[in-house]
Amino acid sequence: MTWIASNLAFGVGLATLLYYIQRAIFRRRTTKLPGPPAQRWLFGISQQLFEADDMAVLHEEWVHKYGPVLNMPGFFGATRVLLCDPKAVAHFYAREATTYRRETYTKKLVELMFGKGLLSADGHDHKRQRKALIPAFSNQAIRTLTGVFYDSFYKLKTNWDTIIEGAGGEALIDVQSWMNKVALDTIGLAGFSHDFGTLQGQHSVVAETLDSFTRVNSKPPSYRSLIISLFVPVMPFLLKLPGNPRLRRLKKMNKATEEVAYDLLKRMRDVRVATSKEKFGPRSLLETLILAEDASEQIRLTQEEVSAQMKTFILAGYETASVSLTWALINLAMRKDIQDALRAELLEIHGDPTYEQLMTGLPLLDAVMKETLRLNPPIAGIPRIAFEDDVIPLSQPIKTADGKMLDSIFVAAGTLVQVSIRYMNRSTILWGEDARDFKPSRWLSETGIPDKAKEIHGFAHLLTFSDGPRTCLGRQFATVEFKAVLSRLVRNYEFSFPEGRDTKLERVFGVLARPRVAGQEGSRVPMLIKRVE
Repeated sequence: MTWIASNLAFGVGLATLLYYIQRAIFRRRTTKLPGPPAQRWLFGISQQLFEADDMAVLHEEWVHKYGPVLNMPGFFGATRVLLCDPKAVAHFYAREATTYRRETYTKKLVELMFGKGLLSADGHDHKRQRKALIPAFSNQAIRTLTGVFYDSFYKLKTNWDTIIEGAGGEALIDVQSWMNKVALDTIGLAGFSHDFGTLQGQHSVVAETLDSFTRVNSKPPSYRSLIISLFVPVMPFLLKLPGNPRLRRLKKMNKATEEVAYDLLKRMRDVRVATSKEKFGPRSLLETLILAEDASEQIRLTQEEVSAQMKTFILAGYETASVSLTWALINLAMRKDIQDALRAELLEIHGDPTYEQLMTGLPLLDAVMKETLRLNPPIAGIPRIAFEDDVIPLSQPIKTADGKMLDSIFVAAGTLVQVSIRYMNRSTILWGEDARDFKPSRWLSETGIPDKAKEIHGFAHLLTFSDGPRTCLGRQFATVEFKAVLSRLVRNYEFSFPEGRDTKLERVFGVLARPRVAGQEGSRVPMLIKRVE
């Protein structure tokens, strides 16, 4: 047995070494770029990235020193190209579904979390699935869902008013846990006509499993994470080894969401049997998925793909909405002047804002949303493998590692390329010296957005929703939900921290990075809340 184990370990080590040597050979044809030196040959700068408090700050330090397109050392001398140049980033996103794709192991991880749906698909499959889903996210479809967003808020309000009244007019409430409930119940009703009922105190296995991700204590140990990162690209099956707590949570979540998905799909198919297709038009995401099962071959979805889309939108809709709303309340609690100004704008409207008012009639609400999305993108960066040789244009010439001045770089097939979303959204080089400040007023002036930031493609010159053919399909859903819920929260309540602007915040890592008040368990963000009369 010792002989077998020794040979197995040798084989694993050799396969891993050969993988990274191959990556290093691919990299030799790529333009030689300057970049930070490797701290250790085995790990490159991976440990430095794991331990960084804010990766955007670290990337900005490197951009100042090495330029906006640079080389980052990785495992066994392999490297990746980091893109922080707006023109280069736009080029990357335009080719993300074809030239630049996920590595095999990251694709398997996405499939493990979401199934074989839109997030894991590439090429023709991605185009086909996206085309099938587009009707569910049209402006007309989102307009009809606005009432669902408000209904979730009023269920929340019933709970909060009871808590606040019982506390004598002001209560300490963990806003993040309640935003979780709002987000899950909303995506259930708006997307699938299913009420998870968490705002009414009902137990949900899906909610319980999702919440369990946020009870993990911040980051995993650096060396353990590095070792996993080292071997998983070579042996993706390691993702499925027993004993991994995140894997157990993923399996539990998948089982719970699949049970909900198949139950909903069965009920909707039964409805379809008794209803003509003409009358069954796409009124929700679920109905669109049902119709896509019988669509033409160009856009037809398999049952496995239909289930995967449901899991994708349950998880993605829950995580992004709850995290973004929590950050918005944090920012407004820290800046009472902005909170009061937003409330004054909202008080000018009688009743719930209409869809049209949410879209164009509330400029400060729109500015608060954009500033929240700018400062706190749910995903910090996107790494992809070049599947073919490519030439990436630059917005300004750079000096390469061998002293040449170039206005484009050559990327060889097999090279790992990464866009730093968090850097592009928060860079002082692009956005000015106040780039890391919460400043909604920048969106209210024609000169508030610097010309360099305007070079960034994507929604509102932000990369929060990605860009190109893989840009977030649910962007309109997410922004209208954000505005609808936040407008009612600020109109009806005042938010503050017990320690005021001295409150310390940190990030914890569940499915996505989440905020929490330092010293709290899980991802708790307790705030003092009182009603606005």
